[in-house]
Amino acid sequence: MKASTWCRLALAAACTLVSAAQAATGLTVLAAPTDSGPVTVFYPTAAPATAVRRGPFTLNVAVDATPITGNRRLIVISHGSGGAPWVHTDMTQMLVAAGFTVAVPEHAGDNWHDHSAVGPASWRHRPHEVTQAIDAMAVDPRFAPLLDLKRVGIYGMSAGGLTALTLAGARWSPALLARHCEAHLAEDFPTCVGLSTELTGGPLDALRMGVARRVIRSKFDGETALEGWTDPRIAVAVAAVPMAAPIDMPTLAAPHIPLGLVRAGQDAWLAPRWHIDAVRATCTSCVLLADMTEAGHESILSPMPPDLPPRAARLLNDPPGFDRRTLDAVYAAMRDFFVQNLLP
Repeated sequence: MKASTWCRLALAAACTLVSAAQAATGLTVLAAPTDSGPVTVFYPTAAPATAVRRGPFTLNVAVDATPITGNRRLIVISHGSGGAPWVHTDMTQMLVAAGFTVAVPEHAGDNWHDHSAVGPASWRHRPHEVTQAIDAMAVDPRFAPLLDLKRVGIYGMSAGGLTALTLAGARWSPALLARHCEAHLAEDFPTCVGLSTELTGGPLDALRMGVARRVIRSKFDGETALEGWTDPRIAVAVAAVPMAAPIDMPTLAAPHIPLGLVRAGQDAWLAPRWHIDAVRATCTSCVLLADMTEAGHESILSPMPPDLPPRAARLLNDPPGFDRRTLDAVYAAMRDFFVQNLLP
């Protein structure tokens, strides 16, 4: 491509960013597909934003306002286990300011009000729900004329990070998770057991580990088939603090799309050694967009979920010393990665 063509394209992208930065963030919800949850959409609008309550959060958005053309690109967010759209609001508003439209499907059975399918059942279905969200945007009369859905981005954190890695080419199985937990149960206990119990360093830890091993073997050991999902519209992926122990790592040696990563060095929920660091060791072409050395598992979220139960708070809240003011730079790095790989 000639240099003059590149200049014109860069100028067009810059003009889109300037125009979108002057817009407010719209917020609407699309009806749920039959086997999934509703899709929350953040998007550029010329309407004024107002303060609205969603759960425990106050958001500055324009509810059900008319969308305007941004940069014509869609990013889908796959939330973490037990998650909700609202904890991604600060990041989505930065993406909207860059012209993106952002869709957040509520993952069936693994969201803030329904925990009935947490784990492999949800992990299998999540990539399909991403596809459903793109399909929903493609037929919505408000958004379809404003979007080019041939190139879509995916961002996911935690269990949603596994979704993003899957859409980038990773294959995984419950049996690989069982094998990991058999070998590294004490070092990665929350990954294998969740919030049902915890190790305390006391005399009952051996009993807790024995029960955990029996449960994991009975539930996952025989499920050896590798799971995967492909959507040709997904053109770039970002995975933050991803669940990665179930992945057959050689399948990530050469992801078929650009893949960015975000690391939290003090992650007590998904120990970096067995998750994000294992991905980085395998995927030499992956781009480390941010290494938040002092961050915990949910430090990437803003606004943070308030009033977590004590056990969850110990595993998920910000560790002492993490500075939330650094998040703007992390979000900007992810935004720039999407701009680089989705525009023009």
